[in-house]
Amino acid sequence: MSSPSGQKPALKTAGSGQSRFQVTEVTELGAVTSGERTSGGTDGTTGTTGSKGSAGGEESKGRFSVVKFLDSGGIGTDASDVAQNGDTVRSTGSHRSSASGHTNISDTHSNTYYMRTFGHNTIDAVPNIDFYRQTEAPLGDKLIRPTLSELHDELDKEPLDEDGFPIGEESTLAEEAAAKEGTKEQAKGGTIKFGWVKGVLIRCMLNIWGVMLFIRMSWIVGQAGIGLTCVIILMATVVTTITGLSTSAIATNGFVRGGGAYYLISRSLGPEFGGSIGLIFAFANAVAVAMYVVGFAETVVEMLNDVDALMTDELNDVRIVGTLTVILLLGISVAGMEWEAKAQIVLLVILLAAIFNYFIGTVITMESKEPKGFFGYKAAIMMENMGPDFRDGETFFSMFAIFFPAATGILAGANISGDLTDPQSAIPKGTLLAILITGITYVAVTVSTGSCILRDATGDHNDTSSVSDLNCTDAACTLGYDFSICKEGGCKFGLMNDFQVMSLVSGFGPLITAGIFSATLSSALASLVSAPKVFQALCKDNIYPGLHVFAKGYGKNNEPLRGYVLTFCIGLAFILIAELNVIAPIISNFFLASYALINFSVFHASLANSPGWRPSFKYFNKWVSLAGAVLCCAVMFVVNWWAALMTNIIVLALYVYVSYKKPDVNWGSSTQALIYNHALTHCLLLTGVEDHVKNFRPQCLVMTGYPNARPALLHLVNAFTKNVGLMVCGHVRTVSRRPNFKEMSLDHARYQRWLLKNRIKAFYTPVFAEDLRHGAQYLLQVIVLQCTAIICGISSVWCLPSLVPDLFMLSRLFHDQDDAFDLQHGVVIIRLQEGLDISHIQDPDELLSSHEKKDAGMKDVVVSVNMLGKDSEDSNSFPPSLITSAQNSPLILRETKRSAKPLSLTDQRLLEASQQFKKKQCKGTVDVWWLFDDGGLALLIPYLLTEKKKWKDCKIRLFIGGKINRIDHDRRAMAALLSKFRIDFSAIYVLGDINTKPKKHNVLSFEEMIEPYKLKEDDMEQEAAERLKAEEPWRISDNELELYRAKTNRQIRLNELLKEHSNSAKLIVMSMPLARKGTVSSALYMCWLETLSKDLPPILLVRGNHQSVLTFYS
Repeated sequence: MSSPSGQKPALKTAGSGQSRFQVTEVTELGAVTSGERTSGGTDGTTGTTGSKGSAGGEESKGRFSVVKFLDSGGIGTDASDVAQNGDTVRSTGSHRSSASGHTNISDTHSNTYYMRTFGHNTIDAVPNIDFYRQTEAPLGDKLIRPTLSELHDELDKEPLDEDGFPIGEESTLAEEAAAKEGTKEQAKGGTIKFGWVKGVLIRCMLNIWGVMLFIRMSWIVGQAGIGLTCVIILMATVVTTITGLSTSAIATNGFVRGGGAYYLISRSLGPEFGGSIGLIFAFANAVAVAMYVVGFAETVVEMLNDVDALMTDELNDVRIVGTLTVILLLGISVAGMEWEAKAQIVLLVILLAAIFNYFIGTVITMESKEPKGFFGYKAAIMMENMGPDFRDGETFFSMFAIFFPAATGILAGANISGDLTDPQSAIPKGTLLAILITGITYVAVTVSTGSCILRDATGDHNDTSSVSDLNCTDAACTLGYDFSICKEGGCKFGLMNDFQVMSLVSGFGPLITAGIFSATLSSALASLVSAPKVFQALCKDNIYPGLHVFAKGYGKNNEPLRGYVLTFCIGLAFILIAELNVIAPIISNFFLASYALINFSVFHASLANSPGWRPSFKYFNKWVSLAGAVLCCAVMFVVNWWAALMTNIIVLALYVYVSYKKPDVNWGSSTQALIYNHALTHCLLLTGVEDHVKNFRPQCLVMTGYPNARPALLHLVNAFTKNVGLMVCGHVRTVSRRPNFKEMSLDHARYQRWLLKNRIKAFYTPVFAEDLRHGAQYLLQVIVLQCTAIICGISSVWCLPSLVPDLFMLSRLFHDQDDAFDLQHGVVIIRLQEGLDISHIQDPDELLSSHEKKDAGMKDVVVSVNMLGKDSEDSNSFPPSLITSAQNSPLILRETKRSAKPLSLTDQRLLEASQQFKKKQCKGTVDVWWLFDDGGLALLIPYLLTEKKKWKDCKIRLFIGGKINRIDHDRRAMAALLSKFRIDFSAIYVLGDINTKPKKHNVLSFEEMIEPYKLKEDDMEQEAAERLKAEEPWRISDNELELYRAKTNRQIRLNELLKEHSNSAKLIVMSMPLARKGTVSSALYMCWLETLSKDLPPILLVRGNHQSVLTFYS
C-alpha cells in the first residue's frame, strides 16, 4: 500500500452520522529501496533524539491521536521527522520508501500498514482515562472513542481536500481536543486547590472546636459528671464517625465535584433527596454564620460592659458588632479562597494556643484561685465529679442536646470539595482525623476540668474549714474549704456557676478569650464559604429553576459571588434579629438530617448492589451506616422534638416538589439501581407463580406504530390499563433494505420520553421485520410478561377501491388475529369513524426534551415518507414527521421552518376525535354487547373504564342475545351473574330478533362493498380461477360467499341493531366475530368487520382467549 501525497485519514465531527474516520485505499507503487529503520522505543511511541520525551509525553497523557500518511517531500531528507508530529503515534516498526518516492510505514510484526495504537491496522483506541470523563470534566477533557458503527460499518468514500480532510472539515477531533486542552491548562494556571490538611483537616477541626469548648464544656461536666460527659462525647463521636465513614465511602466512589453534602447525597440517592437536603443545608450554613457571629458579638459586648464602654445598649451593640464582623468576613471570603485559607490558619494557631494555654494552666496551681474552686489535679475532686449532679431540671439528654451541635462541623471540608486537589483522598483522611483529634481533645478537657475544679465555690478566702472536722465529707472540706453555703444557691464560681472557668484555670486568661474569638470567627468563616459553594452546586443542577441565577461563578476559582451576597443577606437578617435561641435547634436538626441521608445513601447503594458502587475506601458496612442513619434521626428528636418534626416536614415538602417537577437529570443514583433490582426480582418471582383469575390484569400489546401517531388508541387503552395492567406500544418497521438500528435506538428513547411526558404508563417497543405479520409475531414472542390481548385499529379508508392492489398488505389484521389466537392471546379491534392516524398533522417537536431541542435547533429535518411506496415503512407505523439527524436517514428533506398550512375540515374532525378519550367523558353510557362468552374480557374492559375518574359518569348497559319467549328469564339470569361478579349496570337488554333477516338495501350495500374483492370464478376457466386464487388468496369465491351467507346476514343485522340501540353511546364494546382459520378469506372477514362497525360511535370489537378473567369465588 502507498499513500497519495499529503493525504491522511480524516475525522468527521461528532455530530455526523457517518464515520468520523475515513480511509482512502492506496496501492503500493514500487518495491522497497531503503532498509528498515527502527524508530522510538518499545513503549509504543515514535521518537528520535530530542523528541522522544515529548512524543512519549503525549502518549502518556492519552491524547486522542491520529496518524497521518506522510508526504514524500517531507521525508526524503530525514525519516526521523516522522516523530516531530505530535499526532503521530506508532510502535516499533519500519520506514520504507517506494520507487515512486512515496514513503510507507509498516509493522515489523505483522507486515501490515498501520494508522495508530500499537502496531495494528486499526483505528481502535487504546484504554484512556479521557474517554471516561464526563462532559466539561474539571481535571481533563472528555474525548470520544470511536463508536462501534465507526469501527464496524463500511468505510465511506468521500472526496478529500489537499490536506487530506473531507471537504468542508477544518480540523480533526484530536486537534480540537489538543487546542481545548491547551486552553484549559492556561485557565488552570491560576486555580487555587487545597490539600487534605489545609482543605479538610484544619476546617473540620476549627468547626468542631467551637465556642462550646470554652464556654459550655465545664458546665456540662458539672451537671453530668466526668463519666456521663465522656459517654455523651462518645455517643456524639460514634454518630460523627459513622457519618465520616459513610462520607468517605461516597467520596471515594468516583470523582467528587463541588457541592459537599448536596453533591454526595444527590449523586447517591438522586435529585429528590439531594435537592431537598441541599436547599436546607445551604440555608442552615447561612444562618449558622449569624449564630457564630452573634456568639462573637455577645462576648465582645460583655467585655465592653465590664469596662463600662457600651455604645448604646447590649442588644443594639450586639447588632452593631455583629454587622461589622460579618462585613469583614464577607470581604475575606470574596477576596478568594487563598485569603480565606490563610485566615483559617491564623485562627487555628490562636485556637491551638488557647487550648495549650488551658492545659498548661491546669498544672500551675495558685493559692489565689483556690477559693474560686481550682486546686489543680486532685483525686478527691475527680472522684466527687465522677458522677452526675443534675440541677434546674436538666437531664442526661438535655446535656447531650446542648453538646451535640459542637460536633456538627465534620462536613466543613467536604463542602468545598470542588476546591480540593484530590477530594477522594482528602475527604476521608481529613474528616476522620479531625473527628479523632477533636474527640480526644473534648475528652481531655472533660477529665481535666473534672479533676481540677469543684462544682461550687464561693470565691471567699475566709470560707475555710479544719481537715479534722468530723462532718467533712466533700472534696472542698478535705482541701480545707467549706463551701456548704453553696447548697442554698448564690455561689458564682465553680463548674456549675462560672461559664468562664477555663479562663480562670488557664495560664494567661486573655488567650482563652482570644480562643473564643477564634472559634466563633473560624466557624462563621467556614459557614460563610460553605453555604454559597453548596448553593451554587444546587443551582447549577437546575433542580429549582428559579434559582439558576445563583449558579454563575466568577474568577479563576469560579467563586459564587452572588451566593456570597445572598448568604451575607440571610446572615445579616438573623444577626439583626439577635434572637437565635429558637432557630438554633432547627439548624442542628438540618445538619443531622444531612448526616442521616449520607449514612442512608451508603446503606442504599450497598443494598442496591450496583456494579458501579465500588468505593476505594473499604472501612464501612451497610448495616453500620443504617444504624448511623437511625441514630441521627433519634438524636434529632433528642435535641428538640418540634425542630425535628419541622425539619422532616420541610424535607418531605421539598422532596414532593422535586419529585413532581421531575428535573431532567440522570446521575445513576442508587434509587435507580434499587428499582431495577426490585423489578428484576419481582419479575422472576412472577414467573414462578401460576396466574390466578383473581389476580388477572390486562396486559396489552397495542399496535400503535409511533405512539404519537394514534393518540385516541393510546388514550383509550391507557384508560383501562393505567395503574392496573401493562401496555406495550408495538411498532413494526418494515424495511426492504438494510435496517438502521441506530436510528431505531434513538427513536426508542425519544418516544419513550414522549410517553412519560404525556403521563402514559406504557413501553414503546419497535422491531424491524420483513412484513407486518412477522413483526407482530416477533412482538408477541418477546413480551416478557404474558400478553392478554393484542389491540389494534381499523383504518377508516381501508376498503376504498383505490387500495385494492394493497389489500393483501392491509389484510395483516386478519393474519395477526390468527397468530394471536394461536398463541392463546385475545384480540381487541378499535374503530373510530373519523380514523385514528394523525401522523400527517402531528407536530414533531414535542418528542424532544429541552436539551435535545437546543442541539436539534441547528439543523432540524423532517422525514418525508411515501405512505404506500415499496421502500417506505407501512402507513400504520411510520409518521411523516420524525426529527432526526441529517446524516442518519436517506429519507430527509431539509427545512428551515415548518409551513403552517390550514387544516381541512376532515383533518379538523380527525384531530378532535383523536383527543376525545383524553378528556373527561360527560354523562352517557358504555354499551356492552356481550353476545358470546370469551372468558369475560368483553365485560371486564368496560368495568375497568368506568372505574376511572374520566369515565365514572358513564353507566354500563348490557346487551345479550336470547329467545323471544325467554327474555325475562335470560335478563334475570344475567343480572344474577353480574351481581355475583360485583359489576354495576344500569340496564340489561335481551335481543330476541338478532336472526331476523336484514333490510334489503343494507344487503345490497354489502354486495357493492365486496364486489371488487370477488374471485368471479364463473367468468373464467377453472384453471385460471385456481391460479388467481393462489396468487391472491384474499379474494372471495362464490362458494365461500354462499357458505357463510347466514353469518354475513347476522353482521348486517347486528349493525342495524347497533344503530337502533347504541347510536348515542359514548363507547360500544362488542364481542368480535370469529372466522375459522383456512376457510374464510381475509377480504370477507374484513368486510364483516366493516359492515358491523360502520356509521357508529367508537367501537371496540373484543374477543378474549376464552380463559376466565372474572370469578365470583373469594
